[in-house]
Amino acid sequence: MADKAVTLTIDNQAIELPIITGTVGPDVIDIRKLYAQSDRFTFDPGFTSTASCESQLTYIDGDQGVLLHRGYSIEQLSEESSFMEVSYLLLNGELPSKAELKDFSYTISRHTMLHEQLATFYRGFRRDAHPMAIMCGVVGALSAFYHDSTDISDPQQRTIASHRLIAKMPTIAAMAYKYSVGQPFMYPDNSLSYTGNFLRMTFGVPAEHYEVNPVVEQALDRIFTLHADHEQNASTSTVRLAGSSGANPFACIAAGIACLWGPAHGGANEAALNMLREIGTPDKIPHYIARAKDKNDPFRLMGFGHRVYKNYDPRATVMQKTVREVLTALNVKDPIFEVAMQLEEMALNDPYFIEKKLFPNVDFYSGIILSAIGFPTTMFTVLFALARTVGWVAQWNEMISDPGQKIGRPRQLYTGPAQRDYVPLSKR
Repeated sequence: MADKAVTLTIDNQAIELPIITGTVGPDVIDIRKLYAQSDRFTFDPGFTSTASCESQLTYIDGDQGVLLHRGYSIEQLSEESSFMEVSYLLLNGELPSKAELKDFSYTISRHTMLHEQLATFYRGFRRDAHPMAIMCGVVGALSAFYHDSTDISDPQQRTIASHRLIAKMPTIAAMAYKYSVGQPFMYPDNSLSYTGNFLRMTFGVPAEHYEVNPVVEQALDRIFTLHADHEQNASTSTVRLAGSSGANPFACIAAGIACLWGPAHGGANEAALNMLREIGTPDKIPHYIARAKDKNDPFRLMGFGHRVYKNYDPRATVMQKTVREVLTALNVKDPIFEVAMQLEEMALNDPYFIEKKLFPNVDFYSGIILSAIGFPTTMFTVLFALARTVGWVAQWNEMISDPGQKIGRPRQLYTGPAQRDYVPLSKR
């Protein structure tokens, strides 16, 4: 709601810009008419000071370490809820009743199968292809198989496409893993939970019964919940930008997956685990902390700090507890966990890290959990994409439903040559 304004003076011309207030968080200055009134753009590389959209889905207060989905804290949702319940919340705005959750879970379970021809599509990839490369290709290809849910002007088709993407992503991810290790694909079992079904499709084999470990199932479901949505991050902004052109939902989510693949975004948990393995033993921690402080040393502590959070990542607190549960349940004696615990304690008490507000983030622990469960590091970002699909879909739906939505078109500060005459090749 715009009830205040700020005056910007350019070349002795006063330009009044409305100030819009949200539910919580900083006010925003509405600069939509700035170019028309002043012939100027704003300059904001990385969009760190720009609100690109209006949203009711997720709120982050990085200074206080707060993450809310539709007003509910991530701590409460991860401890007391389930991924299916959070998915319903993000898509529909409210927590479901028992009947609504049962109906929603049933609907998702009935969309878990992939078109059989997609199995042939998988076999077109090299056996050593990265699972994210496979996921990118397969999700992008879904629009070639599901023509009845690509009309974005039809709310019913948008709902069907949303359900299909959430339901099929575990199947797509599990098949990518199976293909990489040369094992047969496992069809979904609709009697299992969303997360239990994924574990069975990933680690089960047709020759024997697969028993889902309830501790692992709960831990993975919690990881999915913690990664469900995270406001206007790089991949979510990519989905929105692709969607603003009117692209079909499968293409938009494939674009988000491609962006997530970057090591500065979804690949951070893999990098954090590799760093802990490089450190190896607790006695080497001081050496690596000293290296992290050295501006001339390229080494950086992975899993510390966040683009938004300038406090302890609330998701990391949940992860720290979860990693203990998983290692105990699986009887894993992982020295890497001891390294992680001592590194965290030393960093949190070091003035350098305190001053720079470099606190552990969700990636610091999630890699240890996923590794203990049995996932190779190449699957870490795939699991991130699986969980984040519900956030992408909810953000995409919100954008398409916005009557004020426009195609994304950032401007630029041009610093290249001014107009010049072409010189024929013979005279150059």
